[in-house]
Amino acid sequence: MKKLAMQFIGEECIIYTITSSSGSIEGVIKEIDDGGMIIEKASGEREVINLDFVTRIRQYPKKKNGKKKSIIID
Repeated sequence: MKKLAMQFIGEECIIYTITSSSGSIEGVIKEIDDGGMIIEKASGEREVINLDFVTRIRQYPKKKNGKKKSIIID
């Protein structure tokens, strides 16, 4: 998972985990280390996520004009 997640460094992503209360965390992936990743949320706060609990990483979907989509359907 570490090698795959490194492709998303600096990108705004949706990270799906088995431990978060809402099921996903949105933010920019800042750094990936051996066991975890640092995410910076839109509010500016940072969060560390254990890579063992990550089930899916998805780049935040954008419209054709480059703006973020407001509705995301999984």
